[in-house]
Amino acid sequence: MNRDRWWKLQSRAAPYFFVSPFLIIFCAFLLYPLARSLDLSFHKTFGPRHAVFTGWSNYRFLLGHDFLFGLAVLNTAFYTVAFVAIGIPLSLGLAVLLNSRGVRLRNVFRFSFFSSYLVGQVFVGVIFFQLFSPDGLVNQVIGTILGHRIVIPWLSSPAMAMPSILIASLWLATGYGMVYFLAALQAVDPELYEAAEIDGAGAWAKFLHVTLPGIRPMLLYMVLIGTIGGFQLFELPFVLLQGAGPDGRGLTIVMYLFIVGFGAGDLGYASAIGWMLVAILLVVSLARFRFFKREIGA
Repeated sequence: MNRDRWWKLQSRAAPYFFVSPFLIIFCAFLLYPLARSLDLSFHKTFGPRHAVFTGWSNYRFLLGHDFLFGLAVLNTAFYTVAFVAIGIPLSLGLAVLLNSRGVRLRNVFRFSFFSSYLVGQVFVGVIFFQLFSPDGLVNQVIGTILGHRIVIPWLSSPAMAMPSILIASLWLATGYGMVYFLAALQAVDPELYEAAEIDGAGAWAKFLHVTLPGIRPMLLYMVLIGTIGGFQLFELPFVLLQGAGPDGRGLTIVMYLFIVGFGAGDLGYASAIGWMLVAILLVVSLARFRFFKREIGA
């Protein structure tokens, strides 16, 4: 082989050579596991080595007879709606406050609020498990305010399990949303505020007619991200409630998948749960995307 042919061959093979590490990793750690889990969802498994093909029976049982899956979906949907409905206004309110020129040490406060997101769900679950214990700091503070000892069963009462998860989640994620809203607020044209002020608009009118339209794309994006993240919730309630919680009030879809797959050993049924979650997220994402396009085009 002469030198010209050798260099020509190298020039043709070089792109494939440089792309090959990504393709190998993508196929080994994403494409193959996805295909394998889809195949497993049509099997009844007894551990990783024993599987019996059952067709659509996993999905039929999942949708028609599995009470725990229905409970997990309801819990997850309730958490997601509450998290988005409370978390988005909190994050936006903090962003508006810290975007004000009258606030000193804004960078310090920005980092302080955002730093809670850096510790992760497991660590937050451990922290709030201590805070919400019968003799924890939360009950002590409430007792001090009321003037007598009080024991609120934050983690052992079915009625308080979901609020406990929400409080911990909001403490974790509010600063994360605040950073995105800050970036959006700083991109709004200041001349729009000056024009509104000349027209006699007050602070609330400027917020409604200048700020909200200016950050609408980011607002809809954060709603979408919050919804997807809410449906993927697992580590925080699993650590905080030490499992599914009282009466299964902390059971989420991903937690149920984990219990079935790694607790009961039925990887086939767990795969079916995972693909049902994919279908739910796909429907939610498409609905949000259509709404997003309509709002942006409005």
